[in-house]
Amino acid sequence: MKLKREARTLKSKAIASLRRGLEVFNGHDDHGRTESVLLHLQHSSEMLTKALLVQKSKEVFDKQKGIAIGLEKALNVATASGYITPAQAGSIRAIDTMRDAAQHWMIVVPEDALFVTARALITTLDEVLAQHFADTLADNLPLRVMPLSTTALPSFDVLVDREFRHIAELLAPNKRARDEARGRIRTLLAMEAHVTETVEVSERDIDRIEKAIRTGTQVDQVFPRLVALSSNVTGEGPTLRVHFSKKDGAPVRYVSGDDPEAAGAIREVDLQKKYHMSPTALADRLGLTVNKCKALRELLGVDQDQANMMIFEFGSQRHARFSDNALRILQEHNHPEIVEEAWQARPRRAR
Repeated sequence: MKLKREARTLKSKAIASLRRGLEVFNGHDDHGRTESVLLHLQHSSEMLTKALLVQKSKEVFDKQKGIAIGLEKALNVATASGYITPAQAGSIRAIDTMRDAAQHWMIVVPEDALFVTARALITTLDEVLAQHFADTLADNLPLRVMPLSTTALPSFDVLVDREFRHIAELLAPNKRARDEARGRIRTLLAMEAHVTETVEVSERDIDRIEKAIRTGTQVDQVFPRLVALSSNVTGEGPTLRVHFSKKDGAPVRYVSGDDPEAAGAIREVDLQKKYHMSPTALADRLGLTVNKCKALRELLGVDQDQANMMIFEFGSQRHARFSDNALRILQEHNHPEIVEEAWQARPRRAR
């Protein structure tokens, strides 16, 4: 298959980084092994994804900034164009999220979690090469360099449950292993990338999850996305292939109810999606001034209900954000006489 010049170069870089990553994975030195594997595999994924876009004549440079787009944008373009499946994108995002945690802070990845994540990614890379480049990994690498494990690969359910219990043990009183526990929480959060396009491992999320685990919250409440995930493993040894998919009958939305405190580990990114309107945006939707909208909110007690409003802290700043539920309540009462009543009832100091 004839490749465009830049696509050929990017593909070559992808294979080179994959070789390095696999060399480290199967190496005898454990110092920095996890971080090196994640860095090389993430780079391999990004180079191959961009090689695919270049070969398909898709833009890979930001026109305004004049620089190459990031992996996340590249994956969105490739998925929207139908070049890769959501499941394939998920295997790449999982590696990318783990790499991000490893490069910018710290992460603890159990051996079998690293193995299954790496094998899922390699399965994806092989499929992309075969479908879009008329090539395979077997044509570029000897099978003996594929990630190998001396232990049997557990089912994904068992892996998550075992890791969850281990984290709970590390967080037990007098254990003094909080850093390791939080590093393992980051790994489980990163693996949610298999079932969602938006995974951001924030310290607020980790704090929330740590608190939930300490109070005895069950795994299906803390990591509902992972509980809804299953792995399909075929082949063995060097030819082993791993695919992740959502279980049949698993709910599409994992956040249920309107109370953000009902679940111990609702993600920060999910909360920002739910409470997505600023006071100004809310007022604009109602056709009111910001002050009159605030008066109506106060009359109806909108801000007192956590289903309607949440305060987000960004450094020293606090910002109120409102949900669609708040908008619905205000729309139902957005009549001139009620707005006037609210305006007259506002605190005297606000007049």
